[in-house]
Amino acid sequence: MNATIVGISSGLFTILVFAFFKRLDKDVIYGLILAAIGFLYVGYTWSDISTLIMNLVQALFFLMLAYYGIKKNSYYMIAGYFLHGLWDFMYGHVGDPSLIPPDYDWFCSTYDFIIGFYLLVLKSKLNRNGRNDQA
Repeated sequence: MNATIVGISSGLFTILVFAFFKRLDKDVIYGLILAAIGFLYVGYTWSDISTLIMNLVQALFFLMLAYYGIKKNSYYMIAGYFLHGLWDFMYGHVGDPSLIPPDYDWFCSTYDFIIGFYLLVLKSKLNRNGRNDQA
């Protein structure tokens, strides 16, 4: 439960902090965050080669979603946050959960879903206002 509260709080705090920096390119900021969270698993699992390889693949996948979200269409990035939240829950079935911090799945997935939902709402508001630029 605490991990979920910290994940939600961290997500909201991230949104709040970057809302104050109006001159920053939000697509780049949220893309960098998405890329970084994928690579956290690499840092946690470097001691087990098979798990490390799997996590390198997933990290590169989320890096590419972040890249395409920045360069092409922010829906790639939004999908990346929701998919990474699902990855966090699924990880215990495909990887070695003893290599990651306790309750990391709850923390990271709630963080991912908060950011993904925020970007989706932001994108839908831009589309309703007739603007086609990225979220």
